[in-house]
Amino acid sequence: MSKIAFICRRGPHGTASGREGLDALLATSALTESLALFLLEDGVLQLVREQSPQGILQRHYAPTFKMLELYDIEEVYVCAASLAERGLTEADLMIPVTVLSPAQIRRAWGDCTTHIGF
Repeated sequence: MSKIAFICRRGPHGTASGREGLDALLATSALTESLALFLLEDGVLQLVREQSPQGILQRHYAPTFKMLELYDIEEVYVCAASLAERGLTEADLMIPVTVLSPAQIRRAWGDCTTHIGF
């Protein structure tokens, strides 16, 4: 069975990319259960707790990530190096994730036949 990788590399605010990618991920889950979400580079900021985007007049969509479990999206991978570069740890994130090294992420990507970036 083919698996679809959704890869987030951008921060949560300033563009609609993060929100649109999350919407696409949730919509795709209605078609297949074979999905994985990868957050790396500034994409790890999507999951940071206690965001307050209202101050910059942005919609606060981050709590929607808590719905991934309801949509049976269980494979959520975060790059350990990206967390460390931003001074973050797994405890700073709002949902349970699997933290992987860059090499482990590349191997996990190999299990996916389709890669969608946002």
